[in-house]
Parts: sequence; structure tokens; C-alpha cells
Amino acid sequence: IHGCAVVDTEYTADSVEWCPLEGRRHLLVCGTYQLRKPEDQPADPESKSGLDPDEPPSRLGRLYLYRLNADSSACPLLEIQRRDTSAILDMKWCHVLVAGHALLGVADAGGSIELLRLVGSENACTLQPFSSFALEKQCLALSLDWSAGKIGRASDQPLRIISSDSKGQLYLLEVNEEGPGLQEVAMWQAHHFEAWIAAFNYWQTEIVYSGGDDGLLKGWDTRTPGTSVFTSERHSMGVCSIRSSPHRENILATGSYDEHILLWDTRNMKQPFADMSVGGGVWRLKWHPFHHHLLLAACMHGGFKIFNCQKAIEEKQEACTVSASHTLPNSLVYGADWSWLYVHNPLQTCQSCCSGSSPCSNSGAKEAHLSNLKAVHQSPAPSYDHLAENDEEGHTILQSGSKPRTSVQALAEDMMKSDSQLHTAGTKVCDSDLYLEAANFDISFLTTCSFYDHILHLWKWENI
Repeated sequence: IHGCAVVDTEYTADSVEWCPLEGRRHLLVCGTYQLRKPEDQPADPESKSGLDPDEPPSRLGRLYLYRLNADSSACPLLEIQRRDTSAILDMKWCHVLVAGHALLGVADAGGSIELLRLVGSENACTLQPFSSFALEKQCLALSLDWSAGKIGRASDQPLRIISSDSKGQLYLLEVNEEGPGLQEVAMWQAHHFEAWIAAFNYWQTEIVYSGGDDGLLKGWDTRTPGTSVFTSERHSMGVCSIRSSPHRENILATGSYDEHILLWDTRNMKQPFADMSVGGGVWRLKWHPFHHHLLLAACMHGGFKIFNCQKAIEEKQEACTVSASHTLPNSLVYGADWSWLYVHNPLQTCQSCCSGSSPCSNSGAKEAHLSNLKAVHQSPAPSYDHLAENDEEGHTILQSGSKPRTSVQALAEDMMKSDSQLHTAGTKVCDSDLYLEAANFDISFLTTCSFYDHILHLWKWENI
């Protein structure tokens, strides 16, 4: 694992997502979450009563849109937009265009699911409001997932979102591509406490899964909502991540505060076929966009890990191995995602690129040079040690907050001064599917983001 860039997000960062759509894969978003208690607020000089001890803390957030600037070794991630919002707990890009636009779904602490659409030209694109749906009052929207979670969707299938909230409820929403936007299809009580996560079965989108702070993993048929298809107590603590494989039907990954990842065959949910101990609560799980057997896990204080699940999936044996891992000091890794960009094999593509027949030059997809960056393993340390405190909702994702130690500019200067910085590789990065057969899939790009050090990391992994 080579660290390519670090970006100070100012607020603590908990969600990061690369755009999966061809021609837009150089874009990624990062969501932040900051709990500001009344005593942290600036004093109002006109207030006579002073601080109100009963005043609830405010949850602040910011959404960043970045572009991978592969021509710049000094600043590979270029910020092109920031939006101040309620605190963000989850984000997902839709894997299909909606009315010609890329759509990003955001679950926020204000209890809303907001859809933002990407508008403008490549160098001046922004995310603009498209539609929103308010969940029940006085709740937090904790997660969301799209029914189109894998490439390819039958035209007659409705485009839907499943979302979960802090009261243990699930919401099935439908996206009207013509307008007015989001409409509720069904809502039901799924868990006794927070429903941390909800996700679709991408191969059978009538089926959804949910995980709650009650330690239960449940399956639901949305044609008869409210009655679970199954309930599993296999995890011993709150279930906070669920991911259907977009490559292999019937494969499901789940993660929990119990620090275990379980792999399931969805045809038999009585017992998982693989169990991996990861040394940290598993907040997010992401399957590799091209390698069906690679699973990326954001493991809170355990950093992030990449698992090779090939033997486990193909032979149903507990043979998952850790291909790579990294622990970030003084931080909790909550967000992690694979980039859909891939690296060309120059020997195979040079002739077609020079003749102008390369899809990267004539289909609108981007081709660039990304310097190979030496390891930058140390994140900037927080300004002071900040111990997580459990609030009334009980988990560190719902509170945070060290103050920003340094600016993005200072971080860039630190990297420029570092000996372990840019190197030269001249590798070509492309987001067109037309040259996948010439890709070097031994090289992958991924990002992680973390609490307390409020850092977004860009990594290059050479799986050799």
C-alpha cells in the first residue's frame, strides 16, 4: 500500500464514495460529521441566560467533491466543490444515469435522504439538489442503498432506495425519473434500536437486508414489508455493514461492532460460510469493482483491510486471507471505497493511443499519468488527544471532535517536504470500459477517511 495524498477535511470524515459511472470515475465525494456541543458554540453576547444545559448538540456536516488530478503529483485530489449540510452518515452513487445525470444519495443527521445530481462540464461540475425525502421527525438517517447497486438494470425495474434510521425503521423509496423525485413505497419497524444499515440484494431487488444495534441481521421481502424473511443472531453486537456482491449471485458480506466479517450464501442464512476477525468494528464493506474476490473493510480503530475471499467463495471454505492492511494512529476509519479507475498496460495500448483509436481519446473518458507515490503512512496527528464519549445514542459515529490541526495547504507543504513522496511511474489511468482487456488489475486505487484526525487518504495498492 502506497499513500498518494492526504487531505484535511476539517470536520471528522466518515463516508467516501468514488463515482462508478464511465466518464465520471475521476470524481469522488467525502462526507463529514461533527458533533458540536453547546459549550463548544461561540457565546452569544446578547444572551442573558447563558448556556442552556438542556440544549441538544448540533450535528454539522460538509460534503466535498474532488477530482483526481492525475497530472499533478503535488496535489492529486483537487477540491471542486464543498457544501455545508447536516452531518452526513452515508452516501451512495447510483450506478445508472437518471434523466441523463449522475445521482448521489445522501443520508444525513437531519433525518433526510437527499438526492444530488451532477451538472456542468467536466472541469466545472457541481452537485446540485434534485430531490429530498424527510424521514420521521427527530431521527437520523443512518444509511441508504440503491436497487441499482451493480452495473446493469432491467428497464422495467423501478429505481428504488432503501434507507434506515436511528429509531430502527426502514424506508423503501422510489425514484421517479421524470419528477417529482422521491416517493415513499413502504415504511416499517425493523429493529428495537438504531438500524445502522440497510442494503439491497442486487440480484433480487425485492429482497433487502438490515442490521441494527440490537445485534440482529434481518432479511425482508419488500412485497410484504414488516414481516422478516429471516432473523440471524450470529453477530454478537450491533450489525453496521451489509454488502451484496455485485459479481457473484448469492454472496453477502456483513460486518459488526463485534469485530467480525461474515460471508453468507443467501440461499442459506442459518450459518455463514466464512468468519473473519478484523480487530475493529466493521463500519463499511466494499467489493472490488473488477476483482470479484477482493473485499475492502473500514474497521474503525483497526484501520482498513483488504481480504482475498476467492477460496471461501468458490470452495465455501474459511480461507479468507488478508492481502493488505493498514492501521492509522489516533483515528477511526469509517469510510473506505475502491476507485473504478484502472491502469493501462502501455505496451498493449500505445499503438492504438498514438493512432487516435483509443477509447480514452475519442469516447470522452479520461486518460492521464499518475505518479507512483512512495508510502506516506503517518497521518497528521490530532491537535490533542480526544477520547470518544458515548452520548445518549451510544456510539462514536454519533459524536466526535477534535479541532482542525492544520489546513489543506499545510498538509500539502508537509508532503512536499517529505522524503517519502512522489516518484515517477508514468502509468496511464483510464475510466473507459472499452480497454478493460488491456488493464493492469494488479494496481488499484482506493480512499479511506477517518474520525478524529479528519483526514481523507488516497492510496495506491500494487497487488503483486
